[in-house]
Amino acid sequence: MSENPYSPRAFFTGLGDKLPRVLLSPQKYVQGPGVLNHLGEHLSLLAVEKVAVLGSKRCLENEAARAINSIKSVGIDVAIAQFGGECSLYEIENQVETLSPEKPDFLVALGGGKTVDAGRCIAERLSVPIVIAPTLASNDAPCSALSVVYTTEGVQESVEFFARNPTLVIVDTEVVANADERYLVAGIGDAMATWYEAKVCRANTAAVTPAGARPTLAAYAMSMICAETLYEFGEEAVAAVAESRNNDSLEKVVEANTLLSGIGFESGGLAMAHPLALAYTRINRVHNNYLHGEIVAISTMAQLALEESTDMHKAARFFARIGLPVHLGQLSMSPDNLDELDILAEVTMTNPNAHHMPMKLSHSLIKQSILDAHHVGVKISDEVGDQAYRRLHH
Repeated sequence: MSENPYSPRAFFTGLGDKLPRVLLSPQKYVQGPGVLNHLGEHLSLLAVEKVAVLGSKRCLENEAARAINSIKSVGIDVAIAQFGGECSLYEIENQVETLSPEKPDFLVALGGGKTVDAGRCIAERLSVPIVIAPTLASNDAPCSALSVVYTTEGVQESVEFFARNPTLVIVDTEVVANADERYLVAGIGDAMATWYEAKVCRANTAAVTPAGARPTLAAYAMSMICAETLYEFGEEAVAAVAESRNNDSLEKVVEANTLLSGIGFESGGLAMAHPLALAYTRINRVHNNYLHGEIVAISTMAQLALEESTDMHKAARFFARIGLPVHLGQLSMSPDNLDELDILAEVTMTNPNAHHMPMKLSHSLIKQSILDAHHVGVKISDEVGDQAYRRLHH
């Protein structure tokens, strides 16, 4: 199976200071309670005769069942593909081999982040458009044109970039409201970084976004309103999900986590928060026990510490109130483990996005920013309390 040769950065290589501004987005975004019950109606507008539906065993028996019934109700044939659980090349190629004879016109990926990522890779190899139906609001991946690929053991192996974003992203907030609140909280942590990283990239004329270009004003504006929405409505949204109910605050936060952050990071740019978050996953107990957005939150604090931003305390207090980790102890780490801090600094330094920061990065600067964020986080946790964190990590 040949690998996808497309790379946004390579596409714009050689343009120098004439690098264009590029905005990437899904063709259509639909969000609301019960919208999965109407997926067939949306697909019927696309002249589709047959779709493949990818989901985990649990998802296929629950949320996906409603979507499949809706698809069949409009006369579209359905081929079912059960996702094995890991977005690995092994899983991707097996699914492609199984689905190729079915000749679907579209692939519908329903589920969490790895199902969505695998779905994009499978659709690319089948040369069909993709519909993304996330069942969680735990990260900003659904709207993007990239997928993180892992080994069969779950270690990040590569990132695949695609020349087109999803044709449709459809988010059923009734499903999100009934999911574990920890996932929504993690999504808020992931989304909050979008604004602080976009600010860095806009100020740095040499910064290149994941779209392979310069940030757009639209993505910058989306990143800004994303953070404003999270700060204003985040706590109310988390409280709603804790009681398995939907409300307007949850609708706003789901849109921020999924659409605003999704377009914001891809077309607004990344700085140090995400490279550091990826570095944390090199520590096995962190990788195995904490969600992406939880790790991004504490990494955002380190970026803000490095910038000496007054928003660091604001972000830390907000994170503590909704249950995100704010110090190393809440990631099962210690500030005294210098070997692990060295790993974090070394891995972060290898990521080009980290060097979008306005200062010249070094191992010592990164380690100091992690420790500065940790010490502030300990104080904030004492002030605010850690009840929200303990409730999510009981």
